[in-house]
Amino acid sequence: MDKLKAMATFVAIADHGGLSAAARAENMSLPTVVRVLANLEEKLGVRLINRSTRRIALTDEGRRYLESCRDLLQAVEEAEISLRDEGQDLHGPIVITAPVLFGQMYVAPAVTRFARRYPKVRCTVSLSDHMRNLLEERIDLGIRIGLLEDSSLIAQQIGKVRRVVVASPEYLAQVGPPAHPRHLLGASCIAFSAAAQSWWSFDDQGQTISLPVQGNLEFSHVVCAIDACLAGAGFGMFFSYQIADHIKAGRLLPVLEDFEPPQRPISIVYPHAHLMPARTHALINWLKDDITPLLKAASKSLNAVGE
Repeated sequence: MDKLKAMATFVAIADHGGLSAAARAENMSLPTVVRVLANLEEKLGVRLINRSTRRIALTDEGRRYLESCRDLLQAVEEAEISLRDEGQDLHGPIVITAPVLFGQMYVAPAVTRFARRYPKVRCTVSLSDHMRNLLEERIDLGIRIGLLEDSSLIAQQIGKVRRVVVASPEYLAQVGPPAHPRHLLGASCIAFSAAAQSWWSFDDQGQTISLPVQGNLEFSHVVCAIDACLAGAGFGMFFSYQIADHIKAGRLLPVLEDFEPPQRPISIVYPHAHLMPARTHALINWLKDDITPLLKAASKSLNAVGE
């Protein structure tokens, strides 16, 4: 049995939601797909998929094996691309999407440096705080902050980010620092409309709590919400990279740090690695090498402020 081919077939079954759909996508006959899956399960000694007449469902072992298959197949693909495209003259278009502020701070400068290094590559950077569909909008790669719901996308994590509640020293002098997240219910909280309907989540000794915070200000752009927070209009909840400089300068003060929710991953995502152009593969590596050290340095600096 060709183990890599079997793993790729298993991934196709999971991605397309069925054996017949995987057979069509991989240009294989249905009996062949069924046989490959059966041989793979026999070789592993576990059932990977529970099958019924209407649907399939991954077993616990299947979910764990799927993640390992994705990682291994991606590594093999990247190794082949590196060998195939080594020394190749990079050229052609690339479309990248990223959240607005993160894109301004990290992605746009990195892509600019990449474009100067490879002048025959035409880079288009589209910044939006709304989720973009990479496949439907013909976007080559994107930056996502948070857990990924679309399992068909390949993700490479480049860092993590905190969710921090902050306020200006002037506002805290008026209302006092909150000792518990529920104390925010009586305070003015600045809303950012791209967030989850002004419900702020916290971790209270391992338990997730969500609070319907309120205030008289809501903005569609995070920079405006940060400016309002700086002006003393209330509490704001932001990603740590968005307000790190203000915290280091003392313009904003973090509160409720013991109740912060788990850090969220920052990932480069793309639809598939199969036959990826050399320019896209090169940009992915460039972004990882360029942005990851900056995120680590920013995180270390912000943590030092809170010590």
